[in-house]
Formats: sequence, C-alpha cells, structure tokens
Amino acid sequence: MALTLAAGVLGLVVGSFLNVVIHRVPRSQSLVRPGSQCPGCATPIKPWHNVPVLSWLVLRGKCVHCGQRISLRYPLVELGTAALYAALALRFGATATLPAYLYLAAVAVALALIDVDVHRLPDVIVLPSYLVGAALLAIPAVAHGDWWTAARSLIAMAALWTLYFGLALVYPGGMGFGDVKLAGLLGLYLGWLGWRPVWIGTLAGFTLGGLVGIALLVTRRATRKTAVPFGPAMLAGAFLAVFLAGPIGAWYASLLSPTA
Repeated sequence: MALTLAAGVLGLVVGSFLNVVIHRVPRSQSLVRPGSQCPGCATPIKPWHNVPVLSWLVLRGKCVHCGQRISLRYPLVELGTAALYAALALRFGATATLPAYLYLAAVAVALALIDVDVHRLPDVIVLPSYLVGAALLAIPAVAHGDWWTAARSLIAMAALWTLYFGLALVYPGGMGFGDVKLAGLLGLYLGWLGWRPVWIGTLAGFTLGGLVGIALLVTRRATRKTAVPFGPAMLAGAFLAVFLAGPIGAWYASLLSPTA
C-alpha cells in the first residue's frame, strides 16, 4: 500500500513535468528555461501555484494574473500519470524492474499526447529511451543473473523494429518511421516480460488503432485520407499487455483448446 501511494505521488510530480515536455518538445524549446509561465500573459508561475492538480482546483482553472483559462489537460495528465504509476507499483511491487516501467510510463504519456497534437514521435524522446530503458532493465538482469530474459528483450526489440520497418516500406502512407522507432522500444520492454506480451501488445496496438480509425470515419471526424496518429494505439496496446497479457493469453488458449 505504501509503495502504491508513493508511486502515485511521484506520478503527480512526473505528470506535472510531462506537461512541460508535451508543450515544449514539439516546439524545440528548452525544458529548463524559462520557468513555467502563463501562456496568455507570460507571467512566471509561483511555485505554490504549480502544485499538481491542487493548484488547478484552487485557481478554478484560470491564471491568477490574467484570468485566462488553464486547459483541463494539465490536471488530467498529472492524474493519469499518477494512476499509471500506482498501477505499475501494484503490478511489479518493490522490485528492481519497477523503475524501468515507470520510465516507460512517463515516456508513453508524453509521446501519446505529442503524437495526437502534432503527429510526430520526437527522436529526442524515443532514441535516448533505448539507452535508458536498456540500462534500467540491465539492473534486474545483473541482480538476478537473468541473461536469457535480457537476451529475449533485445531479440524482441529487433523483431518488432524489423516488422514495423517492413510495414513502413510496404505501406508508407499508413506507417511512419517514428512508429518504427517506437516499436523497437516497446519490443525491448515487452520482450522482458515474455513472448506472450510481445504478440498481445502488438496485436492490441493494431486492433486499437483500427477501432479508432473506424470510429473517426463513422462519426465523420476523419476521411480515408486523414492521417491518424498510430503511436497512442501502439502505447495503449503495449500497456494492455503489461497488465493483462496473462489473462488475455489464457482466454485465447481456451478458445483454441476448449475443455469438454
């Protein structure tokens, strides 16, 4: 319980920082300078006006200086990150593996929303995450001498990168190279958990992406030529596998070999 609560609080803080990442990275702006400021009047935000979620509620979603509305997205990102961190703490417990997946969660939140906003998965986030992810996963590998799991993780990374690269070559209009790079990163993490999470996470990503596309067409919010970001579906599918690969795999196996 204590670990879950601590992870949730950490998620609130990380989520607050991710709001900065989501806003500034697509604009090639520094994450450090200037400090947080109102997008309307450019007044620096006081530290006590920058407390995750609480400040938004106290200020009633408005800048204290100019009264401009502060997007509801900010507290939702903070709460969503906190919920994801708490869920991961429950999933992995106090293990050496947990920090690696907390890092992936932060990257996933940032990339998903950036892809929705600008239809890009910035290299400045994705590429360094290969090194950070590998380093964080190396800690439990060394601690437990689990070299096969580490090798499987690297094999899955290469396999998903190759799969998506081939799809991007065959169907360049529906798959970008940002998706290819993200696929390798997700393969690294899903491969650590086993082959079942790899294929479930991959299939779930395509399924969710297809369902979103159909929903947009049905509601006439998009046409067949509209570019729909695929990164959020890939990330959602991967986390679905992180949490539910076991039950989903067991359910599918029962369909293939039903008992009498």
